[in-house]
Amino acid sequence: MASMRDIKRRKGSIQSTQQITKAMKLVSTVKLQRARQNAEKSVSYFSCMYETVTSILGMTMGMKHPYLDGGSAGKKAVIVMTSNRGLAGGYNSNIVKLVTGSFSKEDTVIYAVGKKGRDALARQGYEIAVDASEIVEEPAYADAMCLTRRLLEAFEKGEISEIYLAYTYFKNTVSHIPTLTKLLPVALQEKEPAEDTEREEVRGAQAEKEGQNDGEVRKAPMNFEMDDEDALNLIIPKYVTSLIYGGLVESVASENGARMQAMDSATSNAEEMIEDLTLMYNRARQGSITQELTEIIAGAGAIS
Repeated sequence: MASMRDIKRRKGSIQSTQQITKAMKLVSTVKLQRARQNAEKSVSYFSCMYETVTSILGMTMGMKHPYLDGGSAGKKAVIVMTSNRGLAGGYNSNIVKLVTGSFSKEDTVIYAVGKKGRDALARQGYEIAVDASEIVEEPAYADAMCLTRRLLEAFEKGEISEIYLAYTYFKNTVSHIPTLTKLLPVALQEKEPAEDTEREEVRGAQAEKEGQNDGEVRKAPMNFEMDDEDALNLIIPKYVTSLIYGGLVESVASENGARMQAMDSATSNAEEMIEDLTLMYNRARQGSITQELTEIIAGAGAIS
């Protein structure tokens, strides 16, 4: 059995650690409140942005553009959003597992937003093209614009052929889902086969008369007021920037939620260890007192 001094020293060390985990839990809780509000306010906008842009481009009737067609020569670019600090449970490792399980290191370049993901993927042999870890601390829309500009420049030069976003979706305080989204080339919706002109005219007249569409809604071609290519050159960068910024907001909320849970578990575990060590200390102390009393009684008996 360990000595009373060793038990007391270990108990003091765990109590110091418990104070640290308590403080980190409080800090994460405060940060989570603000980050959760930002995530909840923005999730509707970014979801609508994704659905709207894919819907619009799905009705462009075979428009040719690099943002839609992509290329085959370049590598796949993955924006990996993790944290700069650890002690957040499986938050960082889940994203790393998602990336390593979905992409091979031979044809993938990493745009790292977060030191933990950058270091973990670099150790496994992935090429780190860009390190933008500083923007994860206080994400701003301007930071997302700068990252988008660098991605699109590489995409237009043919250095990369596809762009993916790996981040953690903030569902609620205790549920955070690693998510992989393809940004470019834009995944278009499937086009319905065209019907003959007479049937289209009849259906359109009936819909106008009755004020509603019957059965399946027929998709009309999308016509842009400006040149098609110029329109996409305006729409796609804003679309990519919005999704990257949305991923940043979701990731920050998920990070603080994961760290709060991890620190809460660590504090509870420390409390249990302190209770066990207190019991061990009391037993050792009682044993020591009993031994001293036995020695005193034995000594007194020998004298008499």
